[in-house]
Amino acid sequence: MEGSRLLLTGLMLIAACSLCASDSCSEEVARLREQEMFLKSRLQKQEVLLHRLQLLRQPGIVDKARTDQSQDNESTDCSQLFSSGSKSSGFYTIKPHGSPHPVRVYCDMSDGGGWVVIQRRINGTERFNRSWAEYKDGFGDMAAEFWLGNDNLHYITTQGNYSLRINLGDFGGYRGYAEYKNFKVANEEDQYRLTFGTYLGTVGDALSGRYEVGVSEWASHQGVRFSTYDQDNDNYKGNCAQEDKGGWWFNKCHSAHLNGMYYPNGFYNAMTDDGVVWYPWRGWWYSLKTSVMKLRPTDFKLDPIDDPNAVPRRPAS
Repeated sequence: MEGSRLLLTGLMLIAACSLCASDSCSEEVARLREQEMFLKSRLQKQEVLLHRLQLLRQPGIVDKARTDQSQDNESTDCSQLFSSGSKSSGFYTIKPHGSPHPVRVYCDMSDGGGWVVIQRRINGTERFNRSWAEYKDGFGDMAAEFWLGNDNLHYITTQGNYSLRINLGDFGGYRGYAEYKNFKVANEEDQYRLTFGTYLGTVGDALSGRYEVGVSEWASHQGVRFSTYDQDNDNYKGNCAQEDKGGWWFNKCHSAHLNGMYYPNGFYNAMTDDGVVWYPWRGWWYSLKTSVMKLRPTDFKLDPIDDPNAVPRRPAS
């Protein structure tokens, strides 16, 4: 709160001084702008710490992270953990079919439970303009911002029919979601080619480009390969990943790009639409505040006791 008040005071002083043309006033404006940048940096770090504390304070996370490692290795995803009784969101270890080693993941047991989180953006502290090798293996802090890794996405999604759920938030406090059935990521030999099924949600079908007639040829992400600044696999004459500053499944170039540059104010100006973008919801020139991508088997069924929408059953007489 103190940082926010100081930031507001600095902005007011800058506005007042902008009306003055004297050298002393210009120096004061420069000083206050430096102070503003410093305070923004402090607030950003505090947001990361707060997010970590919120994760760690969820019941059972610490205990499960320490005691469930051996039995977690028998689970291929978070839905199996949920069904076996692990109902708290937190850090677990799974072993997808085909994976050469166990994988540490964050399991989100909200939204019905059983989700493997594969990407998170919350405040811009992590750099997503990364190399092919970094996207292959994954990077970031799983308690804050991260990418789980393209190899892991391949191993998980080739186990069966998986749904991708994307939860989005803007700087006005509005939230929405997109969900795609049969989400699959191919192996590295096929450049992690993306395929997906039907859409359900509130933010528009950005991945297929069906939000507008006649744009799917360049806007659809269906069947396209993954690209990074050092490996260009898009359908564009240039390098979309290089221009839009993040690894993604680019076509010519995108209608959705959730690994773009993080802009802390929503609306932004740049040479290209390189923000955290979901075009049908907020357009190309609005960079979203939050993005969470997560996977769960499409046929996952909640037990009635865990389903808030289930109709109570009458006790046997």
